[in-house]
Amino acid sequence: MEERQSADGKNHKIVIHNRHTVLLTGVNDVLSFDASEIILDTVQGMLMMRGEELHVNRLSLEKGEVDVDGTIDSFAYADDRKTAKGSESLLSRLFK
Repeated sequence: MEERQSADGKNHKIVIHNRHTVLLTGVNDVLSFDASEIILDTVQGMLMMRGEELHVNRLSLEKGEVDVDGTIDSFAYADDRKTAKGSESLLSRLFK
């Protein structure tokens, strides 16, 4: 499997253990979070994580790492760089 790097050379990786513990790398920022949804800005685009009783255990933006506990239901990426001109960005759709 080919490993892709972002333009700045950072890697992005998600490690899920039994749908209850997640380790993410390549995270630039945590844009919002609550018990059912976490929105992250990663080197590979915006990442929305949904689940139940989600809790950010460790956050190190210097290293680009985030650890999350809870029941993981889904991950979804949105790449705003590929959004067509004139259409709404992911954030504008989420915060309506």
